[in-house]
Amino acid sequence: MTLPHPLNPMTRHLLIPALALSGAAGLCAADPAGTVSSFAAAGPPASSALAEPATLRASSSRIEAELRQDILPFWMQHVPDRAHGGFVGEISNDLVVRKDAPRGGLLTARILWTFSAAYQRYHDPAYLEMARWARDDLVGRFWDERDGGLYWTVTPDGAPLDTRKEIYLQAFGILGLSEYYRATGDPAALQQATTLYHAIETHARDHTHGGYFEEFSREWKLQTDVGVHRSLMGSQALKSQNVHLHILEAYTNLLRVWPDASFRQTLRELAEVMLTRVYDSRSHHLRLFLDPDWTPRSQSISYGHDIEFSWLACEAANELHDPDLIARSKAMAVEVARTTLAEGVDADGGIFNEGGPAGLTDRSKDWWPQAEAMVGFLNAYQLGGDPEFLRASLHTWDFIEARLVDRENGEWFRGVTKDGRHSSDPKVSLWKCPYHNGRACMEMVNRINAVLTRSRPAAEAAAAPRN
Repeated sequence: MTLPHPLNPMTRHLLIPALALSGAAGLCAADPAGTVSSFAAAGPPASSALAEPATLRASSSRIEAELRQDILPFWMQHVPDRAHGGFVGEISNDLVVRKDAPRGGLLTARILWTFSAAYQRYHDPAYLEMARWARDDLVGRFWDERDGGLYWTVTPDGAPLDTRKEIYLQAFGILGLSEYYRATGDPAALQQATTLYHAIETHARDHTHGGYFEEFSREWKLQTDVGVHRSLMGSQALKSQNVHLHILEAYTNLLRVWPDASFRQTLRELAEVMLTRVYDSRSHHLRLFLDPDWTPRSQSISYGHDIEFSWLACEAANELHDPDLIARSKAMAVEVARTTLAEGVDADGGIFNEGGPAGLTDRSKDWWPQAEAMVGFLNAYQLGGDPEFLRASLHTWDFIEARLVDRENGEWFRGVTKDGRHSSDPKVSLWKCPYHNGRACMEMVNRINAVLTRSRPAAEAAAAPRN
């Protein structure tokens, strides 16, 4: 099936200073749409300049069209398994379903978040139906009634398969269920989200050095052989930035609906860990893998995770209403955006996957770093007003439109190889989901609209007659 893409890409290289912004920028601002929190929704400082409003409005329209005419319809049409419940485990680029593929709890949890957030924004009953389908799948097939927590995978017919307890998945369970509660007010979803939170704190919290371990058996025994065998997350250390990053995101979302005082303190401690132990303030990169005492075990750089952290850390600071944390997160976000732009962005606007001390090590461009870069660069523009960040954000969107959106079969390709070919990896899998690109589209529309709203009073004042 060919999904509609009625709007062709427009060039954005002429981002000229058009409107001066007035007034001081707010650091903690409410989300204008009530769906995706925006740390810098009030806009950049008065000293910055804005791109042509028409250019920004056109970008926002195309991004929203991509979300509603392509991404969300693709997942509703192709991925639910109407015969067995839940979702099929794998679909190729040419829409061939692999019927024997295991089903991942991670995919279901991310679908749950995406369609819960979309329903809050658009109030489309079809989005709510999809969210309910995902909620029923997550708690009906992946929930371990005996030992608690979520299984990693189940068989195509829904029987437990890989029953390990990956903390990364528990975090996404919290993210999806808390967002579903935000969308529906269903008290069972909130209870399930807080149950997963208590499981993480009970089993995975490192009370000696802080932070969290990442992989456990079904019975919650810590898996310590990562030096020999990589974890499900690909880690060869007991701690990783990726797990901590998404616990941070999940706890931030849970705090929006569960303002428990002790939980708030837990999130505050995690935010501090991220800024002081996981983030390297000298290099402006995340340390990818770490020993329990936070000794780094890797020199690799993941540009997608760096730029994703830059704006998710701001979201946590915003939700905690902590002035010191807000100021530090703001400074970090601009530093990371500047470093990512200098080291990890290709001439076509695409973000490279990985680097290291000697330079780039993986010149492929997966779909999710592109989505995160759009948001991270725009967040940095909102915080500091440097138009170079706005150009970078929209340039990455140009790359997405030109190279990742599949105009024949819908959704986005998994990525682009270093020699420019589309990745042959599945379009739907345990990892390939609507969460990164769906979330990025909603964030971009919110943030562009916030920038435009911020500029309107200045434009009106400039046009007013003077005596």
